[in-house]
Amino acid sequence: MGALLESNIKDVALVFEGGSMRVSYTAPVVAALVEHELWFDYVAGISAGASNAVNYLSRDARRAKKCFVEFGADPNFGSWFTWLQGKGRFNAEYVYEHTCGANEVLPFDFETFAANPAQLRIGTFDVAAGTEVWWSEADCRTQRDLMVRVRSSSSMPLLMPPTFIDGRMYYDGACGANAGIPLGVAQADGFERFFIVLSQPRDYKKIPDAPALLIKTLLRKHPALVDGLLERTARYENIRAEIAALEAAGKAYVFYPDRIPYPDATQNVKQLKANYAAGESQIARELPSLLAWLNS
Repeated sequence: MGALLESNIKDVALVFEGGSMRVSYTAPVVAALVEHELWFDYVAGISAGASNAVNYLSRDARRAKKCFVEFGADPNFGSWFTWLQGKGRFNAEYVYEHTCGANEVLPFDFETFAANPAQLRIGTFDVAAGTEVWWSEADCRTQRDLMVRVRSSSSMPLLMPPTFIDGRMYYDGACGANAGIPLGVAQADGFERFFIVLSQPRDYKKIPDAPALLIKTLLRKHPALVDGLLERTARYENIRAEIAALEAAGKAYVFYPDRIPYPDATQNVKQLKANYAAGESQIARELPSLLAWLNS
C-alpha cells in the first residue's frame, strides 16, 4: 500500500489500555475494526496497548491476533530463565526488535503504517525526567524507530530491562500520569469523544503492582520511577472513574472485558486462544452498539 490511506472516523480518539498478555482479549477489537473498515484518525496506546495501536494502524488483523496468541509458543519469547539472564521476563529486545522483519516471525507492514494519515501516540516514561513522553508518527520514520518506541512503552520495571533511546532511559508508560490508559493525551490533543478499549472488567479494583518496600529497595537509584509506581494505583482508579463519568455523559464508548479467562502472564497458547475467542465473541456482540454510538 504505497498510496496514502484514508480515515473515516475523525472526531473520536481510539484509546488502548495495556496489560501484558491480557491483551489477547482486546486484540480481537483491533481485528474487528480492521475487518469492518472502521478507520480512526487518532490512536493512542501504552505498553501492550501500543502494540494494539500499531497493529491497527498497519491494518493487519492477522498480526493483531498472532502477537498475543500464537507468539506465546515462541521459545525466545521469554521466561523466568531469560529474566535471570537480564533479558526480562518477556525478552523485550527479541520481541520488539528481532521479530518484525519480512522473514521473521511477526512481519510488520511498515509501508501501510507509514501511509496511514492517522495520528499516533505511544506513551512511555522518561526515568531521569520523571515524566511521560508521547511518541508520535513523526518519531517513527523507520520500522526500528517505531518498534524501539513500542518496546520502551512496554518495558515493565522489575520484570524487564529499560529501553534506551538516544542515551535516555525509558520504562513502561504505565508508570506515568496516565497509569496505562492514554486518555489524558487524547484530551490534551483536543478530543472530546473516545472509544476506550480497556483490558480489565468493569468491576476491577487495582491493587499495587508490588510491595512498596520492594519497589523502594530495588529501584532506589530512580526515585521518580519509584514515585510513579507507588502512585500508579491511585492514578489508575482516578482515570477509571473519569472514564465512567465520560461514559455516563455519552462521551465515551468503553469496551470492558466481561471476564478474562486466563491471567496476564500466561504464554500457554490454548489459554491465549480462549482469551482471544472470548474477546472476539464480545466485540461481535457489541459492534452494533458501538456503530450506533459512533453515528450518534
